[in-house]
Amino acid sequence: MANRHLQRSIAMQALFEWDFHRSEDAPATRAIDVIDHTYDEFAPDTKDRSFSQNIVEGVIEHVEEIDALISKCAPEWPLDQIAAVDRNTLRVGAYELLYGNYDETPPKVAINEAIEIAKAYGGDSSPRFINGVLGTIYREMGEPMKNDNAQKAKERRGEKEVDQSAG
Repeated sequence: MANRHLQRSIAMQALFEWDFHRSEDAPATRAIDVIDHTYDEFAPDTKDRSFSQNIVEGVIEHVEEIDALISKCAPEWPLDQIAAVDRNTLRVGAYELLYGNYDETPPKVAINEAIEIAKAYGGDSSPRFINGVLGTIYREMGEPMKNDNAQKAKERRGEKEVDQSAG
């Protein structure tokens, strides 16, 4: 399993447990403890845990905004009725779409990674559900970086962007 994929999976698992025990008695530090425990159990040789910690801390910090956006983009599914695995996979994906570094993780990679996590941990319909909701969030955001790959391909071929406004 690739390192970033593993770290996303561990972040989702930590958020799942945080979400399960979520209350005044379950501060964000509990999620970080869960990350450490999960690494110790499933990936003890992983030294750099910062990527998953950043995701977990970021999701917890922005959970109200993320949950509101998920609710807006999946109005037929109240957040508390979404399976906990799917809810937290959506939170990871939405966090990366909203607050992630696009140079490290382009939006379509964030969506695809969430789909892969849904395939591994969710139910039969989870991947399609995750894809639909995150795709809607991506469109709501104005589809950032959508044309970047086409532009890079043109640059590799030596084509120049033609300014249509000049003339």
